[in-house]
Amino acid sequence: MTPRAAVYFLIILLSATFSSAQESPYFVTYDHHMEEPGNLEVETFSTVGVPRSGPRAYFAPYVEMEYGVTAKWTSELYLEAQSTHGDSTVFTGWRLENRYRPLSREHWINPVLYLEYENLNEASRIQKEIVGSGPEFAEPNSELRPTRAHELETKLILSSNTHDWNLAENFTVEKNLSQNEGFEFGYSFAFSRPLGTLASGKQCRFCRENFAAGAEFYGGLGSTNGFGVRGNPHYLAPVIVWQISDNASLHFSPGFGLNHESNRVLFRFGYSYEIRGFGSRMARLFGAKL
Repeated sequence: MTPRAAVYFLIILLSATFSSAQESPYFVTYDHHMEEPGNLEVETFSTVGVPRSGPRAYFAPYVEMEYGVTAKWTSELYLEAQSTHGDSTVFTGWRLENRYRPLSREHWINPVLYLEYENLNEASRIQKEIVGSGPEFAEPNSELRPTRAHELETKLILSSNTHDWNLAENFTVEKNLSQNEGFEFGYSFAFSRPLGTLASGKQCRFCRENFAAGAEFYGGLGSTNGFGVRGNPHYLAPVIVWQISDNASLHFSPGFGLNHESNRVLFRFGYSYEIRGFGSRMARLFGAKL
């Protein structure tokens, strides 16, 4: 069985077996679920890339701090870095993300509007999204780090919950404000569901309802200079999340490149911890000092 056939078989198996977890299992795709108002979620995630040939493997960790401003508005700050085998380790920059859900109630399709400002250098490789032809892998960090990019990224997020399944679709548009490169485009599509939908009635970390799994498809769609799927990286990635406690979870995803422009493999993993009532605690703390 070829690697690609094995991946397809795994996705079919996931679809048939896994029957909504509190925590989204996706690494690239966004659904319509927002952070609870006043809660702060701190997440540490990493991407390990294994290129097909030539470029060396790399490790790209990043930290996310996600805060529920209101029930409709979630804001998030990213800090990211990158280390290439046999090269160097560099800080690659930061991102500020905002998501707004215009509709309060659950609908058949739930839209979310997304806007992100990125202050990065060209060594960034966390690949939180894939746009255009993807990041540069052949150049050393010493040449990529001095080149900074100020970018605006928007997404249209569409998400639905039906029969314990979540289906999510994202369309991404990104503009580099530092250079005249036109607009770059990307996409992602994902589906997932929990392993179990009924609580077991006892406390256990390995109960089926604590796991959710599915898959993501994502890639670049070129730019205004040439729109389309050909010549751009595309990935297929099983995803799984394990809710190890009421406010902590582990995430894992092996992503497989589907064409020559992709990395051979993208391993993604991470840990998230939610601090409930963070906003009210800070308000009481600063109120008491004042």
